[in-house]
This record gives sequence, structure tokens and C-alpha cells, in this order.
Amino acid sequence: MQTNPEKDTELRLKVNSETARLAWSELEKHFAQGNVVWVANELDLVEVAVRISHDDKATITQWMADGKVAKVSDQQALDWQAADASLWAAVVSPFILVQQEKPTRH
Repeated sequence: MQTNPEKDTELRLKVNSETARLAWSELEKHFAQGNVVWVANELDLVEVAVRISHDDKATITQWMADGKVAKVSDQQALDWQAADASLWAAVVSPFILVQQEKPTRH
């Protein structure tokens, strides 16, 4: 089945409305199960969620190859735990996509 993630406005709105900031401590059990995926700040979290939902393998593979999407590493988890970090999160079952807050521009 060919899908068109660029035009899936309904899914984009749904994911956007369900995106929230969560404390890392709330995500640790999901990390332990291997279900937390880090998304680089230069990517749009909602866009990544939509692409994964549409099983856009070509785009996701490219992002992974570029180091922009990856399973959360043990070091990231330790750093976020130590910092009591709060992350943006979006669920694409069974995964939880997380992204650090983007730096504000002054």
C-alpha cells in the first residue's frame, strides 16, 4: 500500500495534539524495554512520528544513517536522569519518540 505522509494532515494534527513534555523519570521504564527513540533537534518531532506511522523506510533509514534518529543510548539516559531532564515526547506505538527542547534564539 502506497501512503503519502506529506498529505496526512489528520494524523499530523492527532500526533501534534498528543505531543507532550515528560520528565525522563516517566520514560525510564520504556527505555528499559528498548522503546524510546531519540530525534535530533533539527528534525520536526511530529514529522518523524508521521513518517514512522506511514512506514516510510527510505526517509527513516536516511535519518538513522545521518545520526538524526536512534534508540536512546545508555549515556543519554544517564545524562537525562542526572539532569532530571524534561523531553518532548510523541507516541508511535510501540515507540516513544523523544526530543530535547530546542534552544531558543535570541
